[in-house]
Amino acid sequence: MKTTITRAELKQLLNKNNIMVIDVRGKEEYNENHIPFAGNLPIEIIEAGNFIPEPGKIIITACGKGGGRSERAAKYLRENSNNEVYFLDGGTFGWVENEN
Repeated sequence: MKTTITRAELKQLLNKNNIMVIDVRGKEEYNENHIPFAGNLPIEIIEAGNFIPEPGKIIITACGKGGGRSERAAKYLRENSNNEVYFLDGGTFGWVENEN
């Protein structure tokens, strides 16, 4: 089963309205730098079960470098929802570095 999504794959999905990109880092890290269209929802909130994704949404999680927290959050959401969930390969830093 595919668990990651590349920057190129995410770009192809952006024109769809059923995509939700979530930065799972803390507020401070998010405020320093983030993907422009990503919302902020720290992993602690997700793992506490305080986020129920809208049915039918494709969820993409991101953290700093892609892996670690975003992978954990994606795994949790896959196991606890019926949504299609991936984590962004290369994370926020990979996205920002390649967009400038």
